[in-house]
Amino acid sequence: MRYLSTTYVPVALALLALATSCATTTETDRPTVSSSADVTRSAPTVASPETPATDVTALPTPDPAAPAVAADETLDAPSAEATSAVADPTALSASAASAERAAERKLSAADYRYQLARANLVLKTKPKDARAHLERAKAQSNLKNYKEAKSDYVVALRTMRGNPDVYYNKAVNELMLREYKAASTDFSGAVKFRPDDKEAFFGRGVAKMQMYQYKAAVSDFSRALALDSLYADALEYRGISYASYDRLPEARKDLTKAAQLNPEAEKSLRRYGKGNSMVRGGNK
Repeated sequence: MRYLSTTYVPVALALLALATSCATTTETDRPTVSSSADVTRSAPTVASPETPATDVTALPTPDPAAPAVAADETLDAPSAEATSAVADPTALSASAASAERAAERKLSAADYRYQLARANLVLKTKPKDARAHLERAKAQSNLKNYKEAKSDYVVALRTMRGNPDVYYNKAVNELMLREYKAASTDFSGAVKFRPDDKEAFFGRGVAKMQMYQYKAAVSDFSRALALDSLYADALEYRGISYASYDRLPEARKDLTKAAQLNPEAEKSLRRYGKGNSMVRGGNK
């Protein structure tokens, strides 16, 4: 498998936010996945440690010490809960979910604290209320309390096993905790119940990139682009993924189009479109 030899992968949000540097790193470093495009438009809604709450342009900085997932491991299988669950008929459509995420990104820290207090109030009298647990989890995540949010997502999932929003938000929280395999699994749960959710495919692609699974990531970015051919972030990340295993013509094509849609992607085009940032050798 090939690794990018630089930590600079587009800086898009400071969410899904990782600000990256242009310094050269070793071949064991993972790409810093912070989209140079405004991922808040289309990517997971959650805040990174360095950015405002729900701004999802930058993902947590990859952990070079974490082991890479074996190339032959299945990354698209949903969790056991999702596999055995029936779709929730009350779940939002993909377009409605996307609109809700966009609206949530505009809220302030005070709004998230209000949601947290409201959920706590409900849980005092209804400690098993799944929707209150979900609301508290999202509020905690948006306040950057990712570890605290994790337990509430687990509780919510026990009752809402067929709801794609639980899987999606849980997956984004896991991205921020750098739990990439878990994030990939939960994004799979989201797309099982909402197969036209381009942001869930994008999120799963990002999780795979963080595990060095660039070819598998290309598949997810392609599925997101099949749903929205002008999805700039997916084009940019697919281009970077292509570049990671020397598919340079495809990389240049995607990165050029991404830069036309979002000027910030020009940085990725300059960095990865020339074939000079890959490490020689490795498995293709």
